[in-house]
Amino acid sequence: MKNTKKLLWALPLFAIALLTSCEKNDPVIPNQEEIITTLRYTLTPDGGGSAVIFQFQDVDGDGGNAPVITNGNLASNTTYSGSLLLLNETTNPVDTTSNEVANEAVDHQFFFQPSGINATFAYDDADANGNPIGLASTMATGAASSGTLTITLRHQPDKFATGASSGDITNVGGETDIEVTFDVTIQ
Repeated sequence: MKNTKKLLWALPLFAIALLTSCEKNDPVIPNQEEIITTLRYTLTPDGGGSAVIFQFQDVDGDGGNAPVITNGNLASNTTYSGSLLLLNETTNPVDTTSNEVANEAVDHQFFFQPSGINATFAYDDADANGNPIGLASTMATGAASSGTLTITLRHQPDKFATGASSGDITNVGGETDIEVTFDVTIQ
């Protein structure tokens, strides 16, 4: 009987401990930004021919060795199918970060910003809301020219902002996961 009384006194304390440990105040881990060491943009001519690969690789991250950037030459008046691959090479085995981007597609969008080159871009993929992602794209080149192509991945952009669906980065906000500028020659 004496032990039963001790248990009855302990029961409310146990209930309070249980309730406070299950409160909604437990921290929620937000969708963390991805670690990206490599961005590879592969452009394959629709009419056949060799693919052109643009690549940024910075295996040791910011502040270490300079990144290795591979630029490319494209044919004029040609349509290319583009695919983007993101890797995290700080892990073993290497993590394909572009799979995470595809799985969290509503929170990501690539933007393609040509400067000085005769080229246009179109998205070839969409998230669950019908908004573009950019892992798959089409690039159409015009007359010979040279300049740059900047590829930016935004995390949690406003995909409904003015111009976002056509690839205008101006109003989308969000945070930049990676931004790389390549030298491009169209010949």
